[in-house]
Amino acid sequence: MKHRIASRPSSALLAVSVALALSACSSEKPSPTQASVDGTIHVCSSCHGMDGRSVSPTFPRLAGQQKDYIEAQLKAFRDKTRADPHAHTYMWGMAAHLSDDTITGVAAYYSSQSPVAGVTGDPALLAAGKKIFSEGIDAQGVPACMGCHGEHAEGNGPIPRLAGQHYAYIVEQLSNFQSNARANEIMHDTSKTLTADQVRAVATFVAAQ
Repeated sequence: MKHRIASRPSSALLAVSVALALSACSSEKPSPTQASVDGTIHVCSSCHGMDGRSVSPTFPRLAGQQKDYIEAQLKAFRDKTRADPHAHTYMWGMAAHLSDDTITGVAAYYSSQSPVAGVTGDPALLAAGKKIFSEGIDAQGVPACMGCHGEHAEGNGPIPRLAGQHYAYIVEQLSNFQSNARANEIMHDTSKTLTADQVRAVATFVAAQ
């Protein structure tokens, strides 16, 4: 009888320990939303690179991009309101089933990553691009890009970071704005009078930041 009485506290203690261990394990599991965010980021990395540091100019760098801008673009892809060629080809399907919470989580992740350092290009284009970015072109009705995108092309809220972006990607998007393939009234009016050389100059400057 004494032996049975002595064994009971030990059994109870074991049961409590097991319960606490199971509780700890279950608390470490990601929430459904976090699991969706993690899975989405994993898929994104196949094109946009680890942590959003894309190496292909087809796919923009997302590391350090403005959170509000990423959210807005993902919702535009999901809603099919951003219709430039690569958006249609790659992003409509990718974003089709993303929830608002997942989009917010993905945007928060990429905006928190360190941006990619700029790459210096042709000195003449760099100087010309800096002038356009900082001063605009009065004769062509082109405002200074820094008025919206910031002194160092860092962006602000819904206005995207351009600094360190792929040169070829910037050229393509400015061309899309000019043709209205990517509909944006402000950017169309800003870019519509730029020559091909001026587009290349602006792209060279922001890619170097």
